Amino acid sequence: MKVKVEIDPQLSETELIVRTPKIDEQEINYLYKVIAEKSQKMKIKLFQKETIYYINYQQLLFFETNGRFIQAHTRSDVYETHFKLYELEKLLPSNFMRVSKSTILNLDQIYGLTHSLTNNLVEFQNTYKQVYVSRKYFKKLKEELDHKEL
Repeated sequence: MKVKVEIDPQLSETELIVRTPKIDEQEINYLYKVIAEKSQKMKIKLFQKETIYYINYQQLLFFETNGRFIQAHTRSDVYETHFKLYELEKLLPSNFMRVSKSTILNLDQIYGLTHSLTNNLVEFQNTYKQVYVSRKYFKKLKEELDHKEL
């Protein structure tokens, strides 16, 4: 098997293409399982007081600045991270997107999007937590969500 990596700045997210002379379903299914398992097991180190937690990316709703600290929100908890937002933008998988100067959110966790003259609000399912999206990022967020809908 040959592995090749191409860097294309025009892409909005990582794309994986399998080219094969013949269909070997066992090998393709194996590759799919390995990639899916790895992406679901990706974790980030977060803190609550003196305790360190290793949280799966899929559990995270959003990151936001709170004074000098960056907080990571799950449905029920708030953690701190030592990363800056610009570092998180590079570190996080493609389903995370900056939606304001102070917020990065997980596109896969969005339940509702409300657009009004005064603000743009993102809601998450089974939690009271909400995030405001700046006008600058609203159009791109809506495009990303529409793209994921397909």
